[in-house]
Amino acid sequence: MERALLVVIQLESDKKRWPLEDIAFELEELVVSSGTEAVDTITCIRHKPTPNFFIGRGKIEEIADLSQELEVDTVIFSHDLSGTQQRNAEEVIGKKTIDRTQLILDIFARHAKTPEGKMQVELAQLQYLLPRLIGKGVILSRLGGGIGTRGPGEQKLEVDRRKIRKRIDTLKDELAHLSVHRKVLRKRRKENAIPSIALVGYTNAGKSTLLNTLTGAYQIVADSLFTTLDPLSRNIDLANGEQVIISDTVGFLNNLPHHLIEAFKATLEEVVEADLLLHVIDISNPLAHEHAKAVFSVLKELKVDQKPIVTVLNKIDLIEERAGLDYYINDFDNAILVSAKTRENIDLLLKRVENNFQDRMATLYVLLSHSRMDLVDLFYRQGKVHDIEYSAEGIKIRVSLPKIISHKLINNKEIAEIY
Repeated sequence: MERALLVVIQLESDKKRWPLEDIAFELEELVVSSGTEAVDTITCIRHKPTPNFFIGRGKIEEIADLSQELEVDTVIFSHDLSGTQQRNAEEVIGKKTIDRTQLILDIFARHAKTPEGKMQVELAQLQYLLPRLIGKGVILSRLGGGIGTRGPGEQKLEVDRRKIRKRIDTLKDELAHLSVHRKVLRKRRKENAIPSIALVGYTNAGKSTLLNTLTGAYQIVADSLFTTLDPLSRNIDLANGEQVIISDTVGFLNNLPHHLIEAFKATLEEVVEADLLLHVIDISNPLAHEHAKAVFSVLKELKVDQKPIVTVLNKIDLIEERAGLDYYINDFDNAILVSAKTRENIDLLLKRVENNFQDRMATLYVLLSHSRMDLVDLFYRQGKVHDIEYSAEGIKIRVSLPKIISHKLINNKEIAEIY
């Protein structure tokens, strides 16, 4: 296992949002998720970054001495470095030096399973590398071994900026083609009056566990960051007969770099197109409120922060003092307390979802001829049949259906008689 020394930096602009110990804790979680051992952590408080090393020369030399003493393989900075800062730091430290974005991309590369997910990771990595090639030559031969190097560099090619730009354009074209295919599928769902729900939330909030609980899907879950990278969609039949599509999405993170959001917009399209968002929050985490703010920051960037949102306060099974849970209910909008793991209050969550789509349904009394069993099948598949009676004059049914379907029945008397 690769050994890493963590450099946790707090700038003046960070103090209002995240304390130094919280920045350190999250970086440690990221490192563990990358399959690397965090040997030690060194902290640094600065008013603003320096152009040469991001931190002071003296601190860099201290890091160099400690990294030699601890025999680490990699030094990881909690903030993003420019190409110049990274090269200068690496020359003094004498060890491979990466920043937070490279670490996140490494985790993405580990968890991408589908061709689309791998393309998105490669696109993000190349967009990260491109501005860092200026002035350092075009040799990327160090890529391919260890943390921060997985992905497009595994072939150890010497790639120049022109080739990288060409590859970026190719990836964008391929992802755009897949996007068109997804739009066709979503259009078909909308024509069939099937609403969609997207699970959003901070990474490791329990979205995949909730998806598994709600749908019986077998999405991989783990107590680590960014376990889910590729979106997964499944059907749910609500108690009122409404059928909905629910999708899991990539977890968000505090101060998620803009170009990562851009690269993963293909995955986040499910969020943009959803009729309802379930914002999953790990309420057992001391940083729950900060995580919620970070998620809303990304939702605002995606221009979906005004969509209907149900706040799912998850992992209440980890809360020992239940008396204080009401405080959380009052502290978040449209919130419900659940445990995806133990299924506590899952029925209440489904009822909340059902209420959100209640105005999409209409109850009809329909008389069908015996030859229209295809419609009986449709009613059972896309609605909820309350009563059905077979008689000589036909089939009498009381059924709740999506309004888009009920309107077609009402407007076409040849299909069915409404009474």
